[in-house]
Amino acid sequence: MLSILQAAGWPIWPLMLCSVGALALILERLMSLRRSRVAPEGLIDEVLAVAKQGAPNADVLKKLSDNSVMGSVLAGGLRAWASDPRAPEASLRQAFESSGRSAAHRLDRYLNAIATIASAAPLLGLLGTVIGMIEIFGSQAPGSGTNPTQLAHGISVALYNTAFGLMVAIPSLMAHRYFRSRVNDFLHDMEQASERLLQQLLRQGTR
Repeated sequence: MLSILQAAGWPIWPLMLCSVGALALILERLMSLRRSRVAPEGLIDEVLAVAKQGAPNADVLKKLSDNSVMGSVLAGGLRAWASDPRAPEASLRQAFESSGRSAAHRLDRYLNAIATIASAAPLLGLLGTVIGMIEIFGSQAPGSGTNPTQLAHGISVALYNTAFGLMVAIPSLMAHRYFRSRVNDFLHDMEQASERLLQQLLRQGTR
């Protein structure tokens, strides 16, 4: 493997950095986008049960906010309701939406970087191949005979860059699509949970 990297030349080293970066970002997102850390099962039911007993105190809201991403969204709405139990719907909805935007930003973290690597890796590989081809043909002295075997070997080495670029880009693209779909599912779940909690808070506020 090391001999291949050395033969491919310096253009392959940016691809190596891209591969390391993509792997680190993918592992980080796999850990961060677990359901237990974003939208635990049954959390909304527990929050609804607590809200029925009245406005939660600051300690409960902090624990809820630290519980998960969805917990931080629900806690944002509960804080607005606790400060004014008869707050109008528009005010409470704005509090949920503000917390939701912050949550969406947290879930989208690093996804653009993964998408950038997926887009740039094939271009870097192609650049390395083009540079390698230029070096191969530029080294041929005018009027001298060309060894087909040596030329074919040089071209195959130059194509290592393109192959490695695709090897980096394809998993990165697949990971980005997977994480994007997962984030959209989580955002939908949080939107539905926020709407359920909002409707209950409005009913309690009119009593």
